[in-house]
Amino acid sequence: MTEKETILTAEGLKKLEEKLETLKSVRRLEVAERIKQAISFGDISENSEYEDAKNEQAFIEGEIITLDKMISTAKIIDDGEIKTDIVTLGATVKLRDVALKSAVEYTLVGSAEADPLANKISNESPVGSAIIGRKSGETVEVAVPDGVIKYKIMSIKRI
Repeated sequence: MTEKETILTAEGLKKLEEKLETLKSVRRLEVAERIKQAISFGDISENSEYEDAKNEQAFIEGEIITLDKMISTAKIIDDGEIKTDIVTLGATVKLRDVALKSAVEYTLVGSAEADPLANKISNESPVGSAIIGRKSGETVEVAVPDGVIKYKIMSIKRI
């Protein structure tokens, strides 16, 4: 079975690498020290500090494995591949809600890099999948829990 590619911008890859380095060089050592300290308290069979530290250690190791895999399968969005005539990964798209007449701007990224609070949406999200491959001026319909929202694609630009 082949691994699923992790689609990232160069900035997204850098953030994952920084997070991985922090987990390996800082967080691992902090938790090891907590475990060492908890063991010094004596009987570990009823030691909640030890149990908490071991759980955190397992979580950190799981995160390290996940990040390693994401980085090893990373496919970087090439700035040269970002088009401005159609919506592609890495493009920043201005949308206007047809009913509300309000505008929003999203950057289309891979799911590993999605951050709705920073207006970075995944190509797999409802809005992302509705706009990918579409052109400026087109209207798309996005199914949401409350019904359907119509967006008009106002502009497409590089990040």
